[in-house]
Amino acid sequence: MTTLLGIETSCDETSAAIVADGKDVRSNIVASQVEVHRKYGGVVPEIASRAHIECLDAVIEEAFEIAACAYANIDAIAVTNRPGLVGALLIGVTAAKTLSWVWGKPLVAIDHIEAHACSAAIELDEPPWPAVSLIASGGHTSLFRIDDPTSIALLGATTDDAAGEAFDKVAAILGLSYPGGPQIERIAQDGDPKAIDFPRTMLAPDSLDFSFSGIKTAVLYHVHGHGRTSGGLEKLSRQDIADIAASFQQAVIDVLVRKTMLAIRHSGLSTVVLGGGVAANRALRNALAVACDERDLQFHAAKMDYCTDNAAMIAALGHHHLVNGDVADLDLDTYATGAVPRK
Repeated sequence: MTTLLGIETSCDETSAAIVADGKDVRSNIVASQVEVHRKYGGVVPEIASRAHIECLDAVIEEAFEIAACAYANIDAIAVTNRPGLVGALLIGVTAAKTLSWVWGKPLVAIDHIEAHACSAAIELDEPPWPAVSLIASGGHTSLFRIDDPTSIALLGATTDDAAGEAFDKVAAILGLSYPGGPQIERIAQDGDPKAIDFPRTMLAPDSLDFSFSGIKTAVLYHVHGHGRTSGGLEKLSRQDIADIAASFQQAVIDVLVRKTMLAIRHSGLSTVVLGGGVAANRALRNALAVACDERDLQFHAAKMDYCTDNAAMIAALGHHHLVNGDVADLDLDTYATGAVPRK
């Protein structure tokens, strides 16, 4: 059995977790900064970095306490070093390198998008690989082919706005608070998803890439009038806003599901996994489950606790890299972008 400490500080969640054998989560502590950033309508990098500094030590201590695990009993430290806000990443990586040196434990570097891609496997009795993995989050919307947790290839990615980013921007257009995803989902429950026919951008017929900037602009012009960016919101009723939210959400989901099914056809695989912050959206989870059921495909969505950025997924993927001998040196650096090659 291998037991890893995972550390995640890529954006606005400070997280530490203790995970055994890549799937047995003993603890997963997440300190969210949502309330700190809400008044700014988005994440402020400098504030995020300072918040990580203030709470990381306590979060790590709590992870060990909840897991009833001693420092000496872990086998390695896994930490997110890409992609994300470089200042925020530096806090977690510096802490991980320090603990690695002091405790004499191996250091494992993790791409947190790869961790999202594999997060649906946490707590499963049997691994779901090979699979097509859809990752939908605030900063990334991607499709991967995963043959095993250390063999991940990019099939398609967003060319502009990610799905979660589009949710946040549309929420702002509709006068809803940050973060926009949960607000859109809540309001959409009272709306008609067929009320407005927003565009479903598919790009080229066989493309596995995504584009959500067009639908964001379509919502903006629907609210304010073509070519206008203000003046229309106050004319809308609560039902109007609910219908816009529901129609927007349905259009995004339609694109995500269609592209995922296209990736299945291209790859010849029979399993779909879903991860990332937008994976918490119940309408998306249901739509993918139905699409997979209709095609006799296996479907696994990450549990809600593992959708947003969290250290459990970092430690879980770290286990597989450690077993594979993929360890990092103490000169480990941080990067704003990921490094998964396109297949």
